[in-house]
Amino acid sequence: MGASDNLIGGGLQMDARPERIAVPLAVDLDGTLIATDLLWESLFLLIRKQPLCIFLLPFWLWQGRAHLKCQIAERIDFDPAALPYRQEFLDLLREEHRAGRRIVLATAAARRLAESIAAHLGLFDTVVCTDPGCNMAAKTKRQALATLFGDGGFDYAGNGQADLPVFDAAHRVIVVAPDRHAARWHRRNGGDLILAPKATLRTFARMMRVHQWVKNTLIFVPMILAHQYFNVELIIACLLAFLSFSMAASAIYILNDFFDLALDRRHPTKRNRPFASGMLSIPFGLGVIAGLLAASAATALLLPPLFGAVLLFYLVATTAYSIFVKRMLLLDVLMLAGLYTVRLLAGWAATGIEVSFWLLAFSIFFFLSLALVKRYVELRSTALPEGERIAGRGYRKEDQEILAQAGMASAFSSALVLALYIQSGSVPQLYNYPWLLWPLGPIVLYLTMRIWILARRGELHDDPIVFIISDWRSQLFMALGAVLLFGAGL
Repeated sequence: MGASDNLIGGGLQMDARPERIAVPLAVDLDGTLIATDLLWESLFLLIRKQPLCIFLLPFWLWQGRAHLKCQIAERIDFDPAALPYRQEFLDLLREEHRAGRRIVLATAAARRLAESIAAHLGLFDTVVCTDPGCNMAAKTKRQALATLFGDGGFDYAGNGQADLPVFDAAHRVIVVAPDRHAARWHRRNGGDLILAPKATLRTFARMMRVHQWVKNTLIFVPMILAHQYFNVELIIACLLAFLSFSMAASAIYILNDFFDLALDRRHPTKRNRPFASGMLSIPFGLGVIAGLLAASAATALLLPPLFGAVLLFYLVATTAYSIFVKRMLLLDVLMLAGLYTVRLLAGWAATGIEVSFWLLAFSIFFFLSLALVKRYVELRSTALPEGERIAGRGYRKEDQEILAQAGMASAFSSALVLALYIQSGSVPQLYNYPWLLWPLGPIVLYLTMRIWILARRGELHDDPIVFIISDWRSQLFMALGAVLLFGAGL
C-alpha cells in the first residue's frame, strides 16, 4: 500500500497531490471522528430514559450486535451536535470536502444515529453503517468498502483494533487517536497520524472527583463528638471506613457521569469532564468502577458487618439518584441531604459509637440548605424560557425564590437544633465547659448565610461543600468552631 508518514507536532499534513482528491476517503466514527463510542452512549441514554429496558438487552444481544444497536437507537433521543468531535480531524475533513473530495462515513453505528450525524455535519456523500442483520465492523466494513471502491480504491481513517482489516485494504491510511493495536499497526506500516491529548494524573483525579472525598470526613464526626481523638483502634476503623466509602462514592460519580453525558456537554464547565469531553472512554470507566467497588468491598470486610450494610444502602440510594431521583422535584434535594446523613451512620457502624438524634436532625437541616443552594445556583446560571424545566432536573426558573426561602429556613433550623442541643441535659455530661459551645450557632449561621448571599449575588459557582472547604473565611470559622468544640471538652 502507498502509505507515508506525515506526522508533524501531533498534527497531520495531507499529501498535496491533486490525484488524492480522486480517491474516496472513508471515515470511521467511534473513536475517530468522535472521541466516544455511540453504542455505550446510547446504552446509558436508554437506561436513563427507560430503565426497565435493561432486562431486554440480553434478548436483543442474543439476536446479534446489529439487532442490539438498532433496537437501542430506535428508543433514544439523540443530539448529534452535542457529541465530542475530534476538532483537528473534523477541520481536515472540511478542507477535503471543500476541495471536492468524496467522503464516506463508514461506521458500525446504527443507521438512525449514523445518518443523523451525517446530516448534522453535511460532509458525507455516502453512509455505510449497521442495519438489522449486518453489523458494519471489521471485515464486514472492509468487504463493503471494497465492493464500493475495490481493494486499494479508497483511503481510510480509523483508530482501533476493529479497523485493522480495513487498514490493510486501504490505499492510504489516517490513524486518529490510535489505541495500542492501531498504534502498533502504524509503527509497522506507516500512514498519517493524528494524536489526541493524553490523560494525566489530574484527569484521573477529576474522573474520581477526589476533591469530593472531603464529604466523607463526616464518618469521623461520631468519634470526634465522643472525644475519642486518641483512640488508635477507632481512628484506624474510621480511616478504613473513609477509604471504603470514598472508593464507592467515586465509582458512583463515574456512573453518574455516564448517565449525564448529554447534559454535561451542554454545561459551560461540566463539558470538560473526562468522559463528557471524550478524554477517557466509557469502557475504561466501567473497568475503573469494577476495580473501585472491589477495593471498597474488600476494605469493608475489615470492618463490622453493619458498615457493609450501610455502604450497600448508600450504593443503592446513589444509583437510584443517578438514574431517576435527580429529576424529581424536591425529592432530589431531600435525598442529597439524606446521603450526607448516611455518612454519619457509616461512622457509627464502623466505630460502634452511637449517633444522637440531635446530630441527625442538625445534619438533615444543614445539608438540605446546601443541597437547595446547589439547585438554586444551577437555576440562576442557566438561561431558560419561562415555564421550561432545567435539563435533567425538576425545577423551573420561577422556582428560584421558593428554593432560596426553603434554603434559608433550613439553615436557621440547623442553628436552632444546635442551640437546643447545647441547652439540653446531655451536654454537661460530655463537656466540662458547655458555654464554649454557644458560638457554634452563629458560626453555622455565618457559613450558610454567606453562601446564600453569594448565591443570590451570582458569585457562587462551585458545589457549596467544595466552596466551604476552599474559601479562607469559611476555613477560618470552621477552625474556630473546632477549637471551641475541643476546648469545651477539656
